[in-house]
Amino acid sequence: MRKLLIATLVFLLIWACKKDMDITCADCDLTHIDYNPKPYKIIRPAGFGEMPIPTDNPLTEEGIRLGRFLFYDPVLSSDSTISCGSCHKQEFGFTDGKAVSPGVNGTLGTRSSMSLFNVGYYDTGLFWDGRSSTLEKQALEPVENPVEMHEHWPNVEKKLQRSKFYPEMFRKAFGIKEKKEMTRELAAKALAQFMRTILSYNSRFDEIFLRQEGFPTEQELRGYDMFFNTSLDLPDAQCGHCHNGFLLTNNGYFNNGLDSVANLKDYKDGGRGVITGQYFDYGKFRAPTLRNIGYTSPFMHDGRFSTIEQVMNHYVDHIKNVVNLDANLAILDLTPSQVQDVLEFLKMLDDPSAISDPQYSNPFK
Repeated sequence: MRKLLIATLVFLLIWACKKDMDITCADCDLTHIDYNPKPYKIIRPAGFGEMPIPTDNPLTEEGIRLGRFLFYDPVLSSDSTISCGSCHKQEFGFTDGKAVSPGVNGTLGTRSSMSLFNVGYYDTGLFWDGRSSTLEKQALEPVENPVEMHEHWPNVEKKLQRSKFYPEMFRKAFGIKEKKEMTRELAAKALAQFMRTILSYNSRFDEIFLRQEGFPTEQELRGYDMFFNTSLDLPDAQCGHCHNGFLLTNNGYFNNGLDSVANLKDYKDGGRGVITGQYFDYGKFRAPTLRNIGYTSPFMHDGRFSTIEQVMNHYVDHIKNVVNLDANLAILDLTPSQVQDVLEFLKMLDDPSAISDPQYSNPFK
């Protein structure tokens, strides 16, 4: 019995060591895999600025490829059902077509998913409230959010280390020497690299107004003039104050009069104010890009409007007056035909080529 007990203990010890070695030792040496990353240059479309790239996370083909796999891999969630791509679907302009996004076990969040097109240019914070300053920091949050992926990064790291293919991909992307170096920080860097490549720049707006390769219809031109207030003969639709430049957003945070409250801290969702602690930031949210707006409904931070027509109706007739309402919205005055002109211009912002570009698609399919 004593010999049997000793043999059993030895077996259990060996088994425990082997289980640990699966992650940290047995085949942890990755130096036999070539590390020769190829630099990747972001396309700079006509009318676009230079994308800011962190010096500690330069773009490489290998890093982008790894990030694309991680973006679409549900292994990042606690029950392997939710990936980044679950809430940011290419066919919906990298939103999910829902008012608010469901997470693990169908748990609903409180905000609508935001488009990721041209997100590498956002330099004033990410998410609707701007709480993450960089894409690398943003990429870390959904994994441990209890209403999103509901997982813990240490568990994710172990799952990635046990993978048949991720160790080689991490080695090729970042030059790690052992599996234990496959960290959340490197995963976030890879995700950020991939997201920086998600670009949209081939809409009719780009073709006609940025590249000057054609002409708009009369209705589109009237819509453009009102959107950006470029004509003395037409009213200002007040869109271009918040949605301007090549991004069709100024990356700012605004209260656009969705709800009326006596005290700004009474908002059900305080938005930017919860992050800054500043009273006049409560009820403010990021002005999202309007690129590919035809694919990204529903609209607003809580997805309350199903159509862009409802959005325009809000701005023309239903703005709630609060103390920090954006000043430009208080004087909006458009006729029904002028609203239609603006809507016609908004159609020019859709870029079907980006919606179907295979380099952004799910690599597991």
